[in-house]
Amino acid sequence: MPAFAGLHEEIDEVMSGVIADRRHLHAHPELGFEEHETARFVAVRLAALGVEDIKTGIGRTGVTGLIRGTGAGPGPNRVVLVRADMDALPIHEQNEVEYASTTPGLMHACGHDAHTAMLLGLARVLTHRRDTFPGTVKVLFQPAEELPPGGAIAMIEAGVLQDPGVDAAFGLHVASELPTGVIGLRAGSAMASGDLFTIRVQGKGGHGAHPDQTVDPIVIGSQIVAALQTLVSRETDPVATGVVSVTAFGAGEAFNVIPDFAELRGTVRTLSDEVRETIERRMGAMVGDIAAALGGSAAVTITRGYPSLVNDAALCRIVRDMAVKTVGAERVIDMPPVMGGEDFSRFGRELPAMFFFVGVRNEERGITWPHHHPRFDIDEEGMAPGIATMAGAILAYLEQGIA
Repeated sequence: MPAFAGLHEEIDEVMSGVIADRRHLHAHPELGFEEHETARFVAVRLAALGVEDIKTGIGRTGVTGLIRGTGAGPGPNRVVLVRADMDALPIHEQNEVEYASTTPGLMHACGHDAHTAMLLGLARVLTHRRDTFPGTVKVLFQPAEELPPGGAIAMIEAGVLQDPGVDAAFGLHVASELPTGVIGLRAGSAMASGDLFTIRVQGKGGHGAHPDQTVDPIVIGSQIVAALQTLVSRETDPVATGVVSVTAFGAGEAFNVIPDFAELRGTVRTLSDEVRETIERRMGAMVGDIAAALGGSAAVTITRGYPSLVNDAALCRIVRDMAVKTVGAERVIDMPPVMGGEDFSRFGRELPAMFFFVGVRNEERGITWPHHHPRFDIDEEGMAPGIATMAGAILAYLEQGIA
């Protein structure tokens, strides 16, 4: 594989810039669809690298650019998309580091600052060696991964998979649960869909001393909470995966008043569309029947989030091969399914796609806090193997012309 030769040395050379970019972005977080300064920073960096056809404002704050290879390969010229997300979270940072967030209440607590910096580093490497590969790399910087319905669908609807048409998509995520230097991947269903639900239970309020004169929505809601668990334990195939979690239960304000209504909120996570549809359908019927049996009524509102993320098997083999070349077979692991959701799944519903995980945990340095925690941070040494694996996979895909 000629294009892979010397790749690691080139990545080592750009890592100081990648780390500097990551720290700048970490210090200046922006929420979903508000990444105006981040997008400007990205566009300026891409222009300085010589990336072509830079477009901004896609799906509100998204950015894309093209790196056109001029090399020859045995397969047809293809277009591969590489995606990084840019948004931060409404969390007040508790880390005492020189690059800590300068915006109170906002923080890059999920690693999107690293993703953006890594893709800029990848763009730098690929533009430098564009004469070694055929085809085109479309770099995509996406807003609002943390804000369903998300920035991916907005960019897709704006035509980001066209002009030129994209053949395959790659993405990655830093992982606080994996040690630095470990690459995790999985073919097929890799991450869950993430849907939200709200249940409004209507009863009949009254005095707490005379429940016989009321229809208690709290009692109805409690029965609903217990019954919802059977949607997975008794109505879903045991080898299929699903999660139904009620995460909020609100009703009443006074100790001696039975309220008129209660509201429950929660999330449903599944790895298959079939289980997703079944749980959604059965939830509506179950909730209504339980409420009616106890003299009240209830209505379910389901807000669909991201679909499940399904990795293409052929692309997964390419990433695995490149990960082994990068970190060694003993540090490439098969991940179990992750029940968290990921906006990258939108791309996988449109074309072959592959999403993998890059370890950034370093217990010796105390970098162990989970994603979305105010003390989340990454071991920056983990970014280099992530960039190398991604670069190798892209070059292999373009050289081989695998559909």
